[in-house]
Amino acid sequence: MSLPPRFVVGTGRCGSTLLSRMLAENDEMLNVFELFSGIDQFFRFRRDPVDGAELGRRLREDHPVLTMALRRGASVPEVVYPFGAPGARQSKGEPIPWALGIAIPRLSDAPDALFDELLAFVDARPRAPLAAHYREIFAWLVRRLGRRGWIERSGASIEFLGELAELFPGARFVHLHRDGREAALSMREYPVLRIAVALLYGLFGEVEYSHAGLSAFEREHPAEVDRLLASPPPVELFGRYWSEQIRRGLAARERLAPGAFLEVRFEELVTRPAPVLQRIAEFLELPGDAAWIARGAALAHGLPALRLPALPADERARLDAACSDAMARLGRAA
Repeated sequence: MSLPPRFVVGTGRCGSTLLSRMLAENDEMLNVFELFSGIDQFFRFRRDPVDGAELGRRLREDHPVLTMALRRGASVPEVVYPFGAPGARQSKGEPIPWALGIAIPRLSDAPDALFDELLAFVDARPRAPLAAHYREIFAWLVRRLGRRGWIERSGASIEFLGELAELFPGARFVHLHRDGREAALSMREYPVLRIAVALLYGLFGEVEYSHAGLSAFEREHPAEVDRLLASPPPVELFGRYWSEQIRRGLAARERLAPGAFLEVRFEELVTRPAPVLQRIAEFLELPGDAAWIARGAALAHGLPALRLPALPADERARLDAACSDAMARLGRAA
């Protein structure tokens, strides 16, 4: 590969999916959606060496929270696997490997075949640190798909910025952020995050946020999942979740080398997409001509409708309080 590691990081519902779609208009770069966020959090950044077969097993796993939502017919736009297409192996509503549901279909019109090839490559790898496995996975994809480099973007990845920087020395990071209150309100409406936040903050007692722990929770408490999707948790929990992600990410940013981190506001991306994409392209030193920037900019349609003005006063006060500190750290006025 001629280009070093590149990442887009952000909180949940910050607009990073849109930015990834824009960057994917550059056909010299491989844009990988959501590789890391689907790997069990107790495994994905382990420091001891693991066999390729163990990593392959993890890549074959579904994410139980995503499965909970899909099984109940919830809309999850990030999942683009072609359910029902001729030859598609996966059935709608059944557990699907995270990467196969989200990342791989954006790279190939034959996602099952590409996923099989990738797993065969990973399974055959010797025991090695995860950092080496991940670098080789990206390098294999770049070679296999004829690109010059890669950019990875996972939802909520600002919270593991430090781990990414440790695993990928010399990486560059674009941090896309949005008004925390709007991000929190969007999270509350998003089925996967509605479930995740309720579990993370103990609304149903102590649940280990691992593949095994989450799968056990659904088996034992299916009615609670139904209730979560029907009735959202308190809005301030989503503000707290957003704020904690931002604070952790900004703390990790202080340890990065100068010039390794670029701040981008979602509001500017969607209202001034061409100059913002140009700034990102220069920061990431992306190859290719400028035509892709115009194509990417055309995907923006201005600011989405704001949710905050319609929020009842008591909820607004609680959400403001939950987000105010992190908003200030980002230089955003509440």
